[in-house]
Amino acid sequence: MVESDDNKGLLNELMTAYGKDVWNYAYSITRKWDMADDITQEVFIKVFRNMHAFRRDASVKTWLLTITRNTSIDFQRSAFFRKVTLSDVVEDYGERHSVEHDVVENSVVNDMWQMVLDLPKKYREVIILYAHNQLSLKEIAQVLDVTEGTVKSRMFHARQKLSKMKESSR
Repeated sequence: MVESDDNKGLLNELMTAYGKDVWNYAYSITRKWDMADDITQEVFIKVFRNMHAFRRDASVKTWLLTITRNTSIDFQRSAFFRKVTLSDVVEDYGERHSVEHDVVENSVVNDMWQMVLDLPKKYREVIILYAHNQLSLKEIAQVLDVTEGTVKSRMFHARQKLSKMKESSR
């Protein structure tokens, strides 16, 4: 019983520390709010069941994001994903500034992230893992199960595509 309570406490700590990162990464892959919620829940269920399997040869964040990526891919392959389109709901929590400030700031950030989300998946993933999740190239390679050279190449091409997208949107 003590081990179970310890695992629950550890799971709670992981969810608090990394829940947002897991959700954001799931959303960046699926582009569906509700699906990202489901994937996040599934990831932490898997983590709870498999805490003993964590080998510590990667960071906890890298481990969680790898599980998130694999779970997201599984969800996308499922018949549920192919048959159901879920609606997106935007919720905003945070400190309020002037409406004008918020509109301008959100517009710039949203435009940039929309461009990132419009990238092909292999480029989108490296940008999100690097810029949003602040993983090193080595950690990104571990999450994606590719070489560091492949990560560097994808990062280069992603940045080129983003530059072209920015230029054409002006």
